[in-house]
Amino acid sequence: MSLALLFPGQGTQHPAMLGWLDAGGDTPAPALLATARQVGADWRERLADPDWAQRNAIAQPLLTGLSIAAWQVLAPQLPAPAAIAGYSVGELAAFCVAGVFDADTALALAAARAAAMDRSVSGADTGLLSVQGVGSAALAAACARHGLALAIRLAPDRAVLGGLASALDAAVPLLLAQGARCTRLAVRIASHTPWVAAAAAEFRELLAAVDFSPPGPTLVCNLSGAAERQPPRLKQALAGQIDATVLWDQCMDSIAERRVRCVLEVGAGQALARLWGERHPDIPARSVDEFHSSAAIVRWVQTALR
Repeated sequence: MSLALLFPGQGTQHPAMLGWLDAGGDTPAPALLATARQVGADWRERLADPDWAQRNAIAQPLLTGLSIAAWQVLAPQLPAPAAIAGYSVGELAAFCVAGVFDADTALALAAARAAAMDRSVSGADTGLLSVQGVGSAALAAACARHGLALAIRLAPDRAVLGGLASALDAAVPLLLAQGARCTRLAVRIASHTPWVAAAAAEFRELLAAVDFSPPGPTLVCNLSGAAERQPPRLKQALAGQIDATVLWDQCMDSIAERRVRCVLEVGAGQALARLWGERHPDIPARSVDEFHSSAAIVRWVQTALR
């Protein structure tokens, strides 16, 4: 009987996300209070403004804190997870829940990561493009022709490309002509590409002074798509994924190989649960953002684990 947790990244934020976290009379999770102090108590209302919601300095700490807060509410009612992975900035919440560092450290690192990434592309208009329906050869050709990079690998026919916004726009007609479906993501930076190499170097230097503990559950990392346990390797993985391709397809496979019974996406949106369902339909997956109460989440997990 084993549970896996997935923690989502940027672009999933919306005003109604995780409404059950601050509904009712329950005492708010500590990470929720800390997040509100960092980004502002009116964050839910302000998410209606995309100019505010899509800022790295807002999105990265907000999503990190909300994911941790959601698990703080659910953890006393559910079995300890057997495996954990985080997608992009979601790795900060994943590392925290796995016991590598505490919630305050995760929030501080989220703010530092966001600031470093903003500095690394200062003066440049960059972004990310989701592409679905074409194979690796077509993606490689688009990258070579327009100076783009493979930011996230999701499936044989699905990936995220990153680079200059003008280059992303130029690549779309070529990809559409080959039958692709293209969507610009609500992320204003070419994460996981050489455009943010300076941020990766800065973050690596910062992590050198941070205490890491070995994780309790299996912790699968974006950089390798495999489980890592030793603190030096974990630091390398957390910094290295900033300017390298996120191997999310391998992350999902590494968790599935551990024969987990069900998967819970802990955070905003449902993107990771849907990706999991497409790749491993025999293992049920849901997102906590699909539910209206923590009790309903707990009931689903308990039923899935029977």
